[in-house]
Amino acid sequence: MKATTIWVGLDVHKETISVAVLVGDAGTPRSVVTVRNDGTELPRLVRKLSKEGPVRACYEAGGCGYQVYRELSELGVECDVIAPSLIPVRAGDRVKTDRRDAEKLVRLYRAGELTSIRVPTPDEEALRDLVRCREDVREEVQRHRHRLLKFLLRHGRTHDGAHWTVKHWSWLRTLRFEQPLVDRVFRDYLAALEAGITRLSGLEREIDACAESEPYKPIVGRLRCLKGIDTLSAMVLIAEICDFDRFQRPQELMAFVGLVPREHSSGSKQRRGSITKTGNDNARRILVEAAWHYRRPPNRSVALLARWKGQAPEVINHAFSAQTRLHNRHRRLISRGKASQIATTAVARELCGFIWAIARARHASVPECSPAASVRSQTRRSAHLPRPARSSGS
Repeated sequence: MKATTIWVGLDVHKETISVAVLVGDAGTPRSVVTVRNDGTELPRLVRKLSKEGPVRACYEAGGCGYQVYRELSELGVECDVIAPSLIPVRAGDRVKTDRRDAEKLVRLYRAGELTSIRVPTPDEEALRDLVRCREDVREEVQRHRHRLLKFLLRHGRTHDGAHWTVKHWSWLRTLRFEQPLVDRVFRDYLAALEAGITRLSGLEREIDACAESEPYKPIVGRLRCLKGIDTLSAMVLIAEICDFDRFQRPQELMAFVGLVPREHSSGSKQRRGSITKTGNDNARRILVEAAWHYRRPPNRSVALLARWKGQAPEVINHAFSAQTRLHNRHRRLISRGKASQIATTAVARELCGFIWAIARARHASVPECSPAASVRSQTRRSAHLPRPARSSGS
């Protein structure tokens, strides 16, 4: 006789967890209880429920991370972390409490109406934290720069040349103010900026070290073959996307980073708008920044030839095909009167396809070859790497 499944919906907060339990085909939750989020009460409750049958649990992804998922996985309980933005919402539902949220989750979970996310491994989450920490520090450095320049502008101190060059830094370090308090503030702004730059350099060195270690080194090397993608941007994409193999088609990756157009079509009418901007915004920003490089014609620069060294001919050929196709794509869109930002976004969407193909490539042994010769010797379409599908213009 098949055991009855115990469905559990969790509304997780910092201090408490609301637990709704559905048994089999019951119409309403059998019970809704609140336990402390201390790592002991929830496992105790789940072990008790496991005596009645197999337990399946779910909760929304949020600020509490994946600790509950890992606690339940250690007990052998199947647990799904749900994408909050894809939970169905009834327009007439105006009451929201922890109890009702847990009940709604468990009912939708049993009905199969929820979309789960891929939970990163502890190593993947650690790399993501490192990359996002670097992004936070970069933003702080940018704010420190703005504050310092605006402070100097208020006091009539301006530099004639470009900012943040060696000459500009030398000029900053020689500045003095007559009023002691003003000079004290200037020194504090300058020290904060220098400290932020030191932190940023340290984090970038740590990311570079990770890129040279397994299992990241092979995929970083392949992604760096693409124009506009270097070590740091490749590591951001790897940290945010984690597993490229979970996307069976390049369009799925495009949708994951929010680069597909919105659509509201009905009947014979088709209405498409700007990109959805859903999913991972860090990966989307990296892709758009990389897409700007394809405004210029294809080339084999010294930097690219160095990054191509030691890579498989098929990967190099695919990367150079990306230059030709994406540059022509950008040029055609501009000639049709599209704005530069729209053209670049469309290029970023197609760049996703090339990244998807190169990231999924597997080469156990890569012979040494001349990058320029490999591009000339290989055909435009690689036999080992699928070409990205054409996407409609923005």
